[in-house]
Amino acid sequence: MQPCSTLGPNPLIFSAKLMIQSSLLGKFIKTGHSACFFPSPPAPKWFDGQRSTQNRQGTLSEYCYTLVNLPNKISRCLHVVNFFKVRPDDMNPVTDSQIKKPEVFLLPKDAKKNSTDITGPIVLQTYRAIADYEKSSTSEMALKAGDMVDVVEKSESGWWFCQMKNKRGWVPAAYLEPMDGPDESEEQEPNYAGEQYVVQKSYTAVEEDELTLKEGDTIEVIHKLLDGWWVIRKDETTGYYPSMYLQKAGEANTSVKSELRNRSAPPRRSTIRNAKSIHKQGRKQISQETYRRNSKKYIQSRRNMKENFQNKANVITEKNEREENKPKAQPAVPPRPSKDLILNRCTESTRRKIL
Repeated sequence: MQPCSTLGPNPLIFSAKLMIQSSLLGKFIKTGHSACFFPSPPAPKWFDGQRSTQNRQGTLSEYCYTLVNLPNKISRCLHVVNFFKVRPDDMNPVTDSQIKKPEVFLLPKDAKKNSTDITGPIVLQTYRAIADYEKSSTSEMALKAGDMVDVVEKSESGWWFCQMKNKRGWVPAAYLEPMDGPDESEEQEPNYAGEQYVVQKSYTAVEEDELTLKEGDTIEVIHKLLDGWWVIRKDETTGYYPSMYLQKAGEANTSVKSELRNRSAPPRRSTIRNAKSIHKQGRKQISQETYRRNSKKYIQSRRNMKENFQNKANVITEKNEREENKPKAQPAVPPRPSKDLILNRCTESTRRKIL
């Protein structure tokens, strides 16, 4: 098992412990063991501080010690053995000089299927607030321009879960900027082919470059932006729309998504007043006119391609029809054999009858 980092919280270690705890309970409670028989995993702490780090490591050590001292039937079972198996990264831990860029904690979708899926210590990515932000609910976190926050989770909705000293909460991504440059490397390039989505919540446009849509409308997403305002296309019109009110076509609705839509849409970057960036060069932006122009070009090229394909299909169909309607040549009638040829090739019985 990889040790917990002393530099800060490592929620993945706690998640892995919760997964192995769940696996053990599911395996042995069915055989008559009581849940009280198993040690309780320590709860993660999201704030920094030497004392909290020492306390966290102490509870992790106590949990592991208690686990390996359970009866052999449990402490030597495959779940526990795989959990404590030595991995290559354990023998060669990553040093500070080898860390090129910090990563955000994202638990894989299939992590619950494998209780031994543990990565190295996680270093949260630090962002800077470009303006003051007043929270509107208890789940959010207020910011002052210049505040440095660690991003725990980046949501496509444009709300990011952050921590700052002993505070944590949701923050609009539009109010944060990376330390190494004004551009977001995670943002994808526009995809004018578009992905089909369905509107799950109506929204009335406030700005000129936004779209007004009703629940149930089908649209195409052509650019996913980190601030939660995606560029979409409805017929030939493009504009911004809150991503948290959209759902990919064919995907099932979940309680988490439904609860998220009850929140208000995050503010857009363009609406932030008195923004103070530390970067001299501004963040690159694509104008809505460019989106519309490139989108129309793509739609026209798609139509031309479809028409060319249809024309080729029509030509092939016409050619096949002509071949089918073309009169077929009648087979030639062979000449009647002569009497001598018949007598030469027929049987003796036939020859007697003829003669």
